[in-house]
Amino acid sequence: MKLRAVVADDHSIVVAGLKHILQEIGVDVLKTVENGRDLVRATETLKPDIVILDISMPGLNGFEAARQIRLKDTKIKLLFLSMHLDSAYVREAFQVGGNGYLLKGNAAVELETAIREVADGRKYLSQRLLQSIGSFVVDPALENFGSELSQRQREVLQLAAEGRAAKEIADVLHISVKTVEYHKANIMSTLGLKNNAELVAYAIRHKIISA
Repeated sequence: MKLRAVVADDHSIVVAGLKHILQEIGVDVLKTVENGRDLVRATETLKPDIVILDISMPGLNGFEAARQIRLKDTKIKLLFLSMHLDSAYVREAFQVGGNGYLLKGNAAVELETAIREVADGRKYLSQRLLQSIGSFVVDPALENFGSELSQRQREVLQLAAEGRAAKEIADVLHISVKTVEYHKANIMSTLGLKNNAELVAYAIRHKIISA
């Protein structure tokens, strides 16, 4: 039976390349999306076998999308495809429920192997990363990794850090402006942040948005 995949990346050239490789190796691409919010909706309706997702996406980043997917479905395989070599990104990817982490520069060579490995229930780490940071064991207790913020607060945090106004955030999340402001105030208080500049710095430091 063919594997069924959803691809999430906001770069059209990357998506086109991935679709070509996936079709060549016999993977059925059900849908491609450009942000984490659309990805979560696509996985709910299409129920793919595997999701190939970028980390840095607008509106909802790959880490948060993975968290939300994992809360609803523990069977879908999540293969992160990223340009980031930092071990912190790799660990976070596995902590939020990822099954594999592949560097974009190695995708043409390693994608088929990575997909087969995660589809068979094994973890996969890009060979270049294995050479540079070594292998590591992810504690199963860290799966569905949480933080001091709720899911909704993390969503508000990313959108606010991207520079979106309260009204726009409210429209995206289908909540009131007053609720957005309430969440933002709680975020600032919980994290000990004093202004928007510190909020943006926090979001960058914790891989919520890219610098």
